[in-house]
Formats: sequence, C-alpha cells, structure tokens
Amino acid sequence: MNMPVESALPTLLEELNQKKRALLIAPPGSGKTTRVPLFLMEHMEGTILMLEPRRLAARSSARYMAARLGESTGGRIGYRVRLESRVSRDTRVEVITEGILTRRLTADPELSGVSCVIFDEFHERSLQADTGLALCLEAQEALRPDLKILVMSATLDSGELSAKLACPVVRAEGRLWPVDIRYLPCPASSGPVAVREALLAHTASTVRRALAEECGSILVFLPGQGEIRRVAEMLTALPPDVSLLPLYGDLSAAKQDRAIAPAAPGRRKVVLATSIAETSLTIEGVRMVVDSGLARTARFSPATGMSALVTSRVTQDAADQRAGRAGRVEPGICLRLWHEGESLLPMRRPEILDADLAPFLLDLLAWGAMPQELPLLTMPSDASVSQALQTLKLLGALDEHGERPRLSAHGRELVRLPLHPRLAHMALLAGESLSLAAALAALVEERSPGMGCDIRPRLAELRRSTRLRRAAEQIFSLAGGRGPLPLDEILADEESSGAMLSLAWPERMAMRRERGKFRLASGRGAELPPEDALADAPFLAVASMDGGAQGTGRIYLAAPLESEAMERLHRNLLKEEDAVWWDEKTEAALAARRTLLGSLVLREAPLRGKDFPSDKVQDCVEKAILRLGMACLPWTEELRQWQARVMLMRRMEAGAWPDVSDPGLLADMELHPGESWLSPWLSGVTRRAQFSSIALDKALRSLLPHSLARKLEHEVPTHIEVPSGSLIRIDYLPEAGPVLAVKLQEMFGQKESPSVCEGRCPLTVHLLSPAGRPLQVTRDLAGFWRGAYAAVRAEMRGRYPKHPWPEDPLSAQPTRKTKKALERG
Repeated sequence: MNMPVESALPTLLEELNQKKRALLIAPPGSGKTTRVPLFLMEHMEGTILMLEPRRLAARSSARYMAARLGESTGGRIGYRVRLESRVSRDTRVEVITEGILTRRLTADPELSGVSCVIFDEFHERSLQADTGLALCLEAQEALRPDLKILVMSATLDSGELSAKLACPVVRAEGRLWPVDIRYLPCPASSGPVAVREALLAHTASTVRRALAEECGSILVFLPGQGEIRRVAEMLTALPPDVSLLPLYGDLSAAKQDRAIAPAAPGRRKVVLATSIAETSLTIEGVRMVVDSGLARTARFSPATGMSALVTSRVTQDAADQRAGRAGRVEPGICLRLWHEGESLLPMRRPEILDADLAPFLLDLLAWGAMPQELPLLTMPSDASVSQALQTLKLLGALDEHGERPRLSAHGRELVRLPLHPRLAHMALLAGESLSLAAALAALVEERSPGMGCDIRPRLAELRRSTRLRRAAEQIFSLAGGRGPLPLDEILADEESSGAMLSLAWPERMAMRRERGKFRLASGRGAELPPEDALADAPFLAVASMDGGAQGTGRIYLAAPLESEAMERLHRNLLKEEDAVWWDEKTEAALAARRTLLGSLVLREAPLRGKDFPSDKVQDCVEKAILRLGMACLPWTEELRQWQARVMLMRRMEAGAWPDVSDPGLLADMELHPGESWLSPWLSGVTRRAQFSSIALDKALRSLLPHSLARKLEHEVPTHIEVPSGSLIRIDYLPEAGPVLAVKLQEMFGQKESPSVCEGRCPLTVHLLSPAGRPLQVTRDLAGFWRGAYAAVRAEMRGRYPKHPWPEDPLSAQPTRKTKKALERG
C-alpha cells in the first residue's frame, strides 16, 4: 500500500544528498516513520539510525518495517532500546532510543559506518533527541561532513527549526483518512478529588456509549496508570466481543504488544493508554479515540533536586497527534472530553527545561563540552545545570582539579553503563552485593508497581517477571558480574538494600523524627503513611520521592538502613563539629560535639568546662536575644530616656546620629553577628538569668562619640530649670514629643513655652495642680496665660486656697511654696 509520504521521498533524498540536512513535515498517518527509513536504505550505503522517543514505538516500528520486508527484527531492520537489542551484522536500519545514540556518539564521535541519522517525532522535544541532534550537528561540522541528518515531525514550527538547522523543509501529504472531532465536556464538579473522579466516570460513560453506537476499537488517552486502573474498574460487564487492555510504559513488552496487536476476528478492543500511544504507533482496528485532554509529565526542581509528576492540560500539538490515531486505517472519530474552543498551549515544553540534567551533563562531559558550547535548540537553565554538576560531584564523577568541569576516571566508568548516573554509581561500588544492586537498579528504573514503600518485597518479582530479570541480568553483566544472576543470593542479601540505595542517593539518607516523618541528609523533610511498614524505621535510604509541598516530600520507595552501614559507606561525608544552641526550656546556651552526616546528627556528646566553645556561645546568645527582642535586656528608665533623647536628635539632624531604636539595635546585631554594638559586652554570658549583668548602659553609650555625647547633654538635657529654680525632669518617651510635667505655680513669669534642641523642639507642658494632677496640657504657654488660665484660676483657688492664684501670672513670683510659706520668706 502506498503511503502519503511516498510523493515527497524523491525530493527528500535529493535535499539530503545536496544539503546533508533536511526537515520533513508529514502529518500523522502519512507513513513517515516506517516508509522513509526503508526508502533511504534502498538509496544509501551504510547504516541508518532512527531515534524514537519511546521504547514501544521503537520496537513496533522496527517490527513493522521488518515484516514489510518479509523478515524478523535483527536482520536488515533492527532495534536497540535500553537493555534490549535485536541487531546483527546485516542490520541496515537501526531504530534506537533512550540515550543509545548519545552513548554511541561519545564512544565513536565519527559514527563510523553510519550514513544517516533520523530524528523521528521531533516535536516531542525529548531531552535525548535534543542532545543527540546537537552532537550529530557538531560531528557533522567537525568530523563527518558526509553524515546526513533528517528531522521528522508532524506538528512542528518548521520555519523556526529550519532556520536554526539551516536546512530545507520537505512537506508530505496529510493523513489517509478524515477524523470527525466531537466535543463532550465533562459535567462540572467541585474539589480536585471530585473533578478527577467525575472525569474518569465521564470517560467510562463515553466509552460505553461509543461501543454501543459505533463499530471498531477504541483508544482512550488517560494521564497515568492510576487513572487507567480506575477507568478499567468502571468498565466492567462490557459486551462479550470487547477486550479491555492497558498500555503504558512500565508494562512488559508482551503486554504492550498485545495492546497494539489486531483484535481477533469478530472482536473489538478498548485500549486504555497514556501518551505513549500518541505517536509512531498504529494500533490495529482503532477508529475511535476518547481523549481525556490530560497528560502527566515529570518536572524536575533544581531547588529540591527532585522530580514531581505534574498533571496538566494537553497541548494542541499533542491533541492533534491523539486525534490522528483514529484515522490511521479508515475514517475515524475523536471524542474530546473538554469544551470546544478551550484554549490550549500550542506546543509542549522542551524536556530540557524540566528534566533532571545529571545524565545529560554526564554525556556532554564525556563528549568534552558544556551545554553552552553545543548547538542546542533550547538551552537549559543555569540552575538545572548547577544542580546536575552538584549531583555528579556528589557521585565522584568529576575531576576536582582545574577550573573547567571534567569527568574523573569514575565518571568515565559511569558513562559506560546505560543507567542513570546514580544507579550506575551504585552498581560500580556495590562490591559483593553487585547482584542485589543490579536487581534494585532494574526495579527502580522500571518503577515496578507494588504495595507499600519497602522495596525489599519487590525483589521477589525477579522470579515472576522475565522482563525485570533480563534487565537485572544485563546490568549485572555490564557492571562486571560473571555468570547467571544469582536470584537466591539476591533474596538472601535483601537486608543490604538500604545500603545499596544510599550509594545512589546519599543526600536522601533519612532519620526518623516521629512515626512516618523523617529528616533527609539534605536537610529537607520527608514522610510516608504512618501505617506503612517503614514508618518506625530509625533510618531509611530513599530511592523515590517527590518534591513535596512546604519542604516535605512524599516517600514512594525506600529501604531500612543500618547506621553502621551509613558510616562505613559514607565515611567521606561524615564530619564532627561543636554545635551550640539555645535551649528554650532552660533558657541557656548548650553545647555538644556532634557526628554529622549531612544534616543528620548520628551522635552527640555534651561539652562542658574547657571544651565549651565560647566563641560559638556568644553567637548563640546574640541569636537568642534577636529572637527574644530588646525587652529581654536590663533596661532602666534612665536608659529608655537616653534612647529617646538620641532618637530625637536623630530626627532633628538626620544622618549624624546612630539609630538606637529597638528595631535599629536588633538590625545591627543581625547585620553584624559577633561584631555588633552588644558583642563586646556578652563575654561570659551563657544563660538568660545572666542578662541582668550585661553592662547595657556602657554598651549603648559607646555608640555615641564624645562630641555627640556632649551635644546630647547640651541640647537634649535630662532636666530643665523652671522659673521657680527647680530642676524638672523632661520625659522623652511619649510618642507625641518630650513632656515637662511641672506645678503651675512654678511657671509664673514664664512667657514662652520651654524647648530643647536649641529651640527647635518645644516641650509639651503638663501644668499640674498643687496635688500633682494635670490642669492643662499645652505647647503654647503664652496663649494659656492669656486665655484658659482665668478659668483654671476661678476653679482652683477655692479648691487650693493655701496656694497663690494671682490674677496676673506673668508678674507673679514663681514658687513651690504655699502663700504662708511665701509670707514667712
């Protein structure tokens, strides 16, 4: 059968022969994945490599091409995926995935014997595709000008990409059959759990309706395995001619093949799939697609060093790809479970922006370059690259000498293993537990399903699962193991699982704080359900967890860890330090010598006497004062008045006077720990009971140089002489300004209000009765004498007849005495 892409093949070959690079835009269903490699094989010498973003697509496309030639895979058509290959010396077209191209390039930068590299479904912008393309472009420029590079996609911005690649664009015809797109939005519901459950119920209902009203098989797109299992539970009692099949990446190859194989004659099938079924894959018999409109992707956080699965609305290009699955073999129907006209992002984000870049950076350093030195279409963030460098350094993969990052001998060994650097590191350092490390690596890589967080019971799956056992065997062999994988030995050694996992994730060694709650060596918090079997383990090695909310992650996979094993395997991470902290209960600085592994305190011994670290104690006391506030210090009324006087001068002469307010003093302590205004006066102070002995008066007055201290006493005196001759204290604490509280009779003859700061700040005068009670508050003494005094005199002369109340206060003698005392002289 001729495919729509056929008409573009001669032009494509011509462009590749002339320009060595080309971009093929061919919509879903055009046959580009299976027809283009076969056509190029007929017209080129050497091997053709085609990179697929998914293992399932790599295997199925290779099998389809081999079948068209009447062969099995491993002949002229072969494939290599992680830990699995079907190739031979006769292989001409090799479909590869998951970093295999990158490793091949780092081992052989010239790609000897390869004539063309094809990047299929490039619109997915997988990290491996971006990396492989950048390295191929560099190899083509520097080593292999004859190497041909072909980028193929269905939904890509061809103009932008062709400009970056400096290559021509070749376009092919559209899909073979039309697809009728219908919108069936989910009924509204509230709350995240209710919304999810309503959507899954609506999905199941839509499938039942489609089975009843239409013929053919159905492909249902759901975000993940959990949703697939839930919808499968809802789709019970289907018609007897309908098979219900799951399809996701962690299924065995046999179960994946069963999902994509044609239904038996007279039968139909419903395939519940993740986005794995979007591209490069024809599921026989499917003429209907039910699209939930959701996708789940991993987002790596450089801040936490962990990935979290994020469920989000599908992008427009992915929605188009999904719809295209319905029109591969006949006219189809796509039922979209969202509102027509709902805005979708046009393209998916390049994976390089959201992925853990440790494997990527390891490959680039093996190539001899950093990201900014390669022709990457999208540059990763500096934070992600920095986090990846930290991870590689933690694993001993970097040479510590020299300014430029380079791989150590151990780092070059990590490149050799087709595993994440962490798992490769674990395998290489496992020693006598290599077989166990290989089994754990296979389990972690495959994300094997199971109950509970403990990885140890899952080791038994090696006996039941050929896929897992084969993966573990290959890791065992590649890491230097000899002979068959010893299953009995693995199960006998399962108690070492925690020790092995700690090699891969040393920063995720965890210590229990309370039931189900742990502290990681990195300092972050982590938790698992309190009913989990590991909830009371003193120590854990955590293999899988998310970034969590508010600094606490959720543990998904772990194993118990012995403290002795931690110290033996991670001796280089151990350190001793003298720690000092403020104990809230005793209100004192306590000290201990601690043995630390990252943020975990393994041992602690109290320090006393000559071992007491006085320098750290002073810092601890300062921090305690910062938490307690300035009120904990031995303030007196005199010191508070001094503080207010200085702040008054600071307001009058901005910039010349220090900020001695409580916030200002605390800010100085925080900004200059150990060297603040208070530091010299804390020697010997270890507990709050001793705060009363702090020479706060000297500490504060040392803030003023002698010239300012003299000016303070002159311009802002503590007392002022009133007309009676008395020295009256000025109260500088009121917010409204300084106050002079004085008996009215002592102010006779004072025409103007008294002031400080050389007249710039009038005092608020509280005129008191002979009994000391306020009669009038004023900042305008002259106005008081002229006005309100007459009324005060009329009221007070009868109440206090022994005291003078003259009609003319400005000409009267100021006095503290009664009238009789005045007459006696």
